Amino acid sequence: MLKRTRILFALLAVLLVAVTGLGSVVAQDVTELTIWWAQWDPANYLQQIGNDYEAATGIKVNVVQTPWGDFYTRVGTEWAAKGTSYDMIVGDSQWVGQGATQGHYVDLTEFMTSNGIAETVTPATLTYYGEYPQGSGTYYAYPTEGDANGWAYRKDLFEDAQNMADFEAAYGYPLAIPQTWDELRDIAEFFTRPDDGLYGIAVYTQDDYDAIIMGYENVLFSYGADWKDADNNVLGVINSPEAVAALEMYKELYTFAPPGTNDAFFQEMNDAFVNGQAAMIMNYFAFFPALNSDANPFKDSTGFFAMPAGPTGERFAALGGQGISVNSYVDDARKQASLDFIQWFAQEDTQKRWAELGGYTCNINVLASEEFLTQTPYNAAFAETMTFVKDFWNIPEFGQLLEPAARHLSAAVVAGTEDPQTALDLLAEEHDQVLIEAGIIE
Repeated sequence: MLKRTRILFALLAVLLVAVTGLGSVVAQDVTELTIWWAQWDPANYLQQIGNDYEAATGIKVNVVQTPWGDFYTRVGTEWAAKGTSYDMIVGDSQWVGQGATQGHYVDLTEFMTSNGIAETVTPATLTYYGEYPQGSGTYYAYPTEGDANGWAYRKDLFEDAQNMADFEAAYGYPLAIPQTWDELRDIAEFFTRPDDGLYGIAVYTQDDYDAIIMGYENVLFSYGADWKDADNNVLGVINSPEAVAALEMYKELYTFAPPGTNDAFFQEMNDAFVNGQAAMIMNYFAFFPALNSDANPFKDSTGFFAMPAGPTGERFAALGGQGISVNSYVDDARKQASLDFIQWFAQEDTQKRWAELGGYTCNINVLASEEFLTQTPYNAAFAETMTFVKDFWNIPEFGQLLEPAARHLSAAVVAGTEDPQTALDLLAEEHDQVLIEAGIIE
């Protein structure tokens, strides 16, 4: 089957070149391309896609991987040197502003619009992975690895007759997948049974980079709050009553978490689940494949669901994932070769292949296909989630905004040294100062 698939890709590539004329510069001048990404399974899947491209075109593709913890630092060094050691980079969604304004990324607007590529992906992924400034219609990346926060849960616990009867008696409604954050909170409380070594929920708490920020903003957005208003003001916005209520909810959820999850991110979430400590866990969909393997003793009774709604019915999920961009410092032949690869990668048949391997496609048609929705037990929840994702700041100063956000959220949720109102007041003041110094606001 694999051999037949590769032959099909080869025929499609030949047809594409014959019809569009793409590849003429590449065939003559470029025989090898390098893509830089973080070290994780999706990068391995992209290498397999690269192997398909080589079989189809003769152009070798190397996917170079760097551990997540060092990725941004090393990319920053390469940017400062205007390096040409790579042709394309799969950069984090929050890097788009920096890559665009500092000249590290090629402007892909004409390429993506004239070829119809921009219309093939979900609007949210196009906005958050590729567009800068948001709403400008200017694109610097093709949405590549869609990702967002979702939930895994123990169906055996939820569907147990005694648990169902006890929960309804205690809370007045049936035990089921939570539709609201209040319901999720009740379920977390119900399953918190320290004497049995069971806890209701596990949530992100790590204050390195953006872990606790991503966890909290699932609630923040769904409570009708945001990091900023339309004019980038933060005072009275990130410390609004709605934002404070969201942080109070997140802090309460943490009280139902297993011991030892005070510095937890994606690995600790899965660990708490497979160890039988948590009835529900938050995590990026990109890390749920581990729960669909034999490493999970609850594999056959593991279910997945999308983010619940806030008090007004709004639903949002924290965006993860990345888009692929072209290095502005390579020569024109390599830029064209990179664009040829992205156009091939963006084709629907290639995106189907990407999804089959385990990549999270952003292609509208593939996401909606019955084949994709039933391919894994979490794909349906993923496809639903990618229609209501939101992200943190993606301006060049995002790193300066990340640090105080993580620090104050951790102080409120984990350490308990700041109450939610105080934490967000202090956060708003620090963000305001960063934005003023950067000239974003007056």
